[in-house]
Amino acid sequence: MKALIKIGGSLLDDPAARADIARQIAAVAATGVLVTIVHGGGKQMTRFLEERGVQSSFVRGLRVTTDETVDAVLKVLAGTVNTQLVAALGKAGVRAVGLTGIDSAVATAVQLDPELGFVGKVVSADPALLETLAAANYVPVVACVAGGEDGAIYNVNGDSMAVAVASGWKVDRLVFLTDVPGVMNAEKQILPVLTVADCRKLIEDGVATGGMQAKLNAACDAVNSGVGEVRIVRGSDPDIVAKVFASEPAGTGVIV
Repeated sequence: MKALIKIGGSLLDDPAARADIARQIAAVAATGVLVTIVHGGGKQMTRFLEERGVQSSFVRGLRVTTDETVDAVLKVLAGTVNTQLVAALGKAGVRAVGLTGIDSAVATAVQLDPELGFVGKVVSADPALLETLAAANYVPVVACVAGGEDGAIYNVNGDSMAVAVASGWKVDRLVFLTDVPGVMNAEKQILPVLTVADCRKLIEDGVATGGMQAKLNAACDAVNSGVGEVRIVRGSDPDIVAKVFASEPAGTGVIV
C-alpha cells in the first residue's frame, strides 16, 4: 500500500504531539506501508512574521505571499518545521528525508492569482523521487513549497499540495490529520462515510464552510484523480494513525 499523510502545522507546533505522530507513523511504516508525508506550518509562519513586525494578510483563506514572505516560507516551512519533523521521525526509527516540492520537480506550480503574490497552484507532480526513496525504505517529508518552470518559488496550500502529490504518486490512501474529529452534518454528528456527491451537497447547503469546505473540495479532487480513499481525522486523537490503517472507524472517509 502507498499512503500519503498530510499533517497540519498546528499539530507539529508542540514537541510532544510531534513526537507522538512520528511514533505512530513509524509503526505504520514498519508494517510495509510506503508512506510520504506532506506538512503545513501556517501557525509557525504567522508567529515568525509577527516577531519581525510583519502582519499576515489573507485572501480567501490563503496567505498573501510577498518576497519577504517567501523568505519566511523557506526559513520556517522548508527549514525549521520540516527539520523538526524529520528529527522526530528519526528518533522514532524512521529513515526520513526532508524535501520541498522544488526537489526533482516533485511539485511544479504556477501563480494562482496575482493578488496573492507568490502563492502557487500545483499543475504537475513528478513522483520519480518519491518512488526512488520509498523503494529504498525512506520516508519523504515534503514541505508545501513548489517551484515554477521559470524558477519562481511558490507557497502552496497544504491540502492542495497533498492532493497533487498523492494523485501524482497514485496512492491508495490519503489521510488528513486535522484539528477536527471529522466532517459533521447540520446536527453536529460526525459522518463516517461521504461520497463526492455527499460532499458537494454539504457545501451547497452551507453545512461545510471555510476550512472544512476547502478540505472537502480537496478530498473530492483526490478521489476523482484516482486516490482510493481519503480520510479526514483529528490528529490529536490517541493512536489515530494506527486506527486509520487498521481500517477502524475514525473520522470521515471520502470515496467516489
